[in-house]
Amino acid sequence: MAAIRRLARILQDAPLRGRVTLVPVANEAAFLRGARSAEDELDLARTFPGRAEGSVTERTAHAVAEMIREADFYVDLHTGGAVLSLLPLAGYMLHPSAAVLQTQRRMARAFNLPVVWGTDWRLEGRSLSVTRDANIPAIYAEYLGGAACRPEGVAALAEGCLNVLGELGMLDRPAIPPAVKYVVEDDRPGSGHLQVRHPAPMTGFFEPRVLLGDRIRQGDVLGELSDALGEDVRIVQAEQSGIILGLRIFPRVIRGDALAVILET
Repeated sequence: MAAIRRLARILQDAPLRGRVTLVPVANEAAFLRGARSAEDELDLARTFPGRAEGSVTERTAHAVAEMIREADFYVDLHTGGAVLSLLPLAGYMLHPSAAVLQTQRRMARAFNLPVVWGTDWRLEGRSLSVTRDANIPAIYAEYLGGAACRPEGVAALAEGCLNVLGELGMLDRPAIPPAVKYVVEDDRPGSGHLQVRHPAPMTGFFEPRVLLGDRIRQGDVLGELSDALGEDVRIVQAEQSGIILGLRIFPRVIRGDALAVILET
């Protein structure tokens, strides 16, 4: 939200070629509730393309989808939310159209975050599912999490959008040093679905033993999960080798919650 407000101020007097539509609050009902979902308990990020006559989240998804279909390019800004922290990344679906995919690759690299990640195009319910079906080049960005508004995150997301506008020829931008460290494309079914990685084997208290960006090997200890009294302790081990892309930072977990995401480099 803060990044989009910053963009609005910057673009107000910028010599822009084309039109930019900015939506600082996509899910107003959830925002006012201070939660990921509105009162219908639906996740907007799993509800697209929605229904015009549905619940509040379904109506929101329908309205946003209609707006998306009017665009030539699309950027979706995120953080890891209140419970998950993510290494800053720009991602995209591995679109079946070679032309759309190549434009998405350009946009993601131009966004200039440490990770560029292409994943399964078959995932449904997302805003990028709408762009996929409409053949609109689209990327999303993630920047840490923990429900904090970090100045460096606001700046990175705003600058990333300006970089994309420059890449698309909509705005003159100076050359900047590249910050991309990893470019990974993973076309396996379900890649990119963060919420199912390293599911908690029980409800309890999670203490990570790694940091975002750490390089680890399969079998390394990611953290410890224990019951409320600390008597039943489960060691959580890495299922793959790579770098820590996502990490649970809110210690109370429900069985099945994602504890970590590993980017196989």
